[in-house]
Amino acid sequence: MSGRTKLATVLAISALVAAPTATASAAEPAGPALAKKLSKKVTVEGVNRHLIAFQRIADRNGGTRAALTPGYDASVDYVAGKLRDEGFIVTTPTFSYEINVNDAETARVDGVNYQALIMVASPQTPAGGVTGPLRVVPEDAGTGCEASDFAGQDFTGSVALIRRGGCTFEQKHLNAHAAGAIAVLVSNNTAGPLSDVTLTNPGKIPTGGISQADGTTLAGKAGSAVTVDMRFHSETRTERNVIAQTRTGRTNNVVMAGAHLDSVELGAGINDNGTGSAALLETALQLGSRPKVDNAVRFAWWGAEERGLIGSEEWVRSLTFEQQLDIALYLNFDMVGSPNAAYFIYDGDNSDGVGAGPGPFGSAQIEKAFADYFAAKGVPTEGTDFSGRSDYGEFIAQGIPAGGLFTGAEGVKTAAQAAKWGGTAGVAYDPCYHAACDSLGNVDRVALGRNAGAIAFVTAAYGVSTEDVNGVPPRSKRAEARAAAKMSLTAHEDHSHAAVS
Repeated sequence: MSGRTKLATVLAISALVAAPTATASAAEPAGPALAKKLSKKVTVEGVNRHLIAFQRIADRNGGTRAALTPGYDASVDYVAGKLRDEGFIVTTPTFSYEINVNDAETARVDGVNYQALIMVASPQTPAGGVTGPLRVVPEDAGTGCEASDFAGQDFTGSVALIRRGGCTFEQKHLNAHAAGAIAVLVSNNTAGPLSDVTLTNPGKIPTGGISQADGTTLAGKAGSAVTVDMRFHSETRTERNVIAQTRTGRTNNVVMAGAHLDSVELGAGINDNGTGSAALLETALQLGSRPKVDNAVRFAWWGAEERGLIGSEEWVRSLTFEQQLDIALYLNFDMVGSPNAAYFIYDGDNSDGVGAGPGPFGSAQIEKAFADYFAAKGVPTEGTDFSGRSDYGEFIAQGIPAGGLFTGAEGVKTAAQAAKWGGTAGVAYDPCYHAACDSLGNVDRVALGRNAGAIAFVTAAYGVSTEDVNGVPPRSKRAEARAAAKMSLTAHEDHSHAAVS
């Protein structure tokens, strides 16, 4: 073939591959066939079996699957073992991080010490603590969520007591700081202590969690002097993630899906995040290690998420730029079976205009892929902000498009949402969020089944084509383009020969 002919072929193929299609979505012709098949194979019964396994693992290991516990190690071994048996390429890369070992964790009032567990990202108090009058924020559905909640009292130099619920811990503590408080105590809104929670971003003033019962007791001591002493030192620990990848599909345009595997220390973490981990595991097992996909599919189960998203952050940061470039997109599944479930999809295009802006290009398309799936099933959905509270954070920070599903945590279901989805208005989506009662009885299996189907469908569809996200066409379209280019070139050559003759 002459140089001119080679150039003509290349240009013809390039033009056809680059040409826009009438419909650019995850549902390319080859995509739905695999996606529909997989979504039917991933059943709630299969997912629930993994939840039972996680519950029994916790029961045999002190009631928890938290990072740095035998329960977490057993969870890693369970997931990795299932994947290896199915033939996946499985690794359990380690990462090291600093943990805070508490030296003081008290709120002292009238000579009595109450446990005050310092939140992740909270600053410490000085030795001996800080002392001020106890000011109680009036309790309602959104206690401390608005600046106006602090009106009518002088919070300057005070310790603010705020009930959990209605908004993030960060928002509550920022409002208290703005009102002049020198420390914050957030009391649980369900039975038990308030532990393993985070301010997400570095805090302004020392902030700790206390139990529901202690919060009720302290609320009766408003105006009393309280000394809050919350201090810690750091030690290094090592933990594992689980990474599994199909043996088929191109490895330079990987579709990645993840869920955190660890629970909080208080319980088995069956909804948070047994549901996301189990749905992802069943999706992987039913997809198999050698599916007919264009793009390799990589699954991840993250460690130490409850300690501050550490496993996912450390893993993404360990990649070179080229290795990050190999990841086409990231799908995140954290709590997909909340007992008072909502149907939230991460707001990739920022159409809600709440909190963080849009995700990297492609995130809007991922949101639409999930929305279209649920719409076809007659299930209404809402957007939820990329608030930074789950493992998509570092992917987005590195420019990797992201999306995923969420059924709600400590936020409260509205009357409109209850009318739309069922459940109970005025109650948290998950009343057992980060509590000991997050067990097998803390799951809406209808919501779990619907979300598992969506996880399977969208993951498989992107395994066939990510064209709507990053412009990389499926193999079938490239083959069609080559065939059409060859036909066009042959016709051109025939015409040229005829003209010469």
